[in-house]
Amino acid sequence: MAVLSGAAVPLLLLGVLGGVGAVLKPHVLLQAEFYQRSEGPDKAWAQFGLHFDADELFHVELDAAQTVWRLPEFGRFASFEAQGALQNMAVGKQNLEVMISNSNRSQQDFVTPELALFPAEAVSLEEPNVLICYADKFWPPVATMEWRRNGAVVSEGVYDSVYYGRPDLLFRKFSYLPFVPQRGDVYSCAVRHWGAEGPVQRMWEPEVPEPPSESSATLWCAVGLAVGIAGIAAGTALILRAVRRNAANRQPGLL
Repeated sequence: MAVLSGAAVPLLLLGVLGGVGAVLKPHVLLQAEFYQRSEGPDKAWAQFGLHFDADELFHVELDAAQTVWRLPEFGRFASFEAQGALQNMAVGKQNLEVMISNSNRSQQDFVTPELALFPAEAVSLEEPNVLICYADKFWPPVATMEWRRNGAVVSEGVYDSVYYGRPDLLFRKFSYLPFVPQRGDVYSCAVRHWGAEGPVQRMWEPEVPEPPSESSATLWCAVGLAVGIAGIAAGTALILRAVRRNAANRQPGLL
């Protein structure tokens, strides 16, 4: 059983286009917060965050009662007291217990995540890069993401984002894996979610040109050698021709 509380606040910013006039451009400020717990073992999940046009501004580490800005620079121009988020979580927990006691304990339909897997930069062998696993449009916000390289679980260097809210009250989440592309490696990202019977998985491997085969290299070497020999022969013939012509021009005439 889970309860979700969220608010999408539309903002209108005024933009000016030269020669046209003023145009209103809507932006969305989204406060996403939730408190939920499982029916089995007493385990709860909660989160509070603020987003602007789908980009995170900050979230609150509830255990540490600390506001964590997506970029440190944001904290220089604004502030948010983490205690306010803790109060919201307390209200959410109380509301959840009331709803459970007054209902038939039925759950809302789960929404299975859509998954994408892609590199952060153009891929070159032996050049450090980052793989991004993106889970989108799922509910409730409980998703476990797992990386594998050639079938073996990878956890070193992995960073998982918090859950990002969406205006449609669904959620999205990122997972990042630093890696060095190697020919023949196969990576996978799997997401486990309550809405899917098994893991939702995507595979990825470097797409780089194949190296030339040994026979191709030998052929190109032979072609280069033949061209070189032909060039030497042609050059020698031209030199001999020039020498003979000069000798004929210098021959003394008959008296």
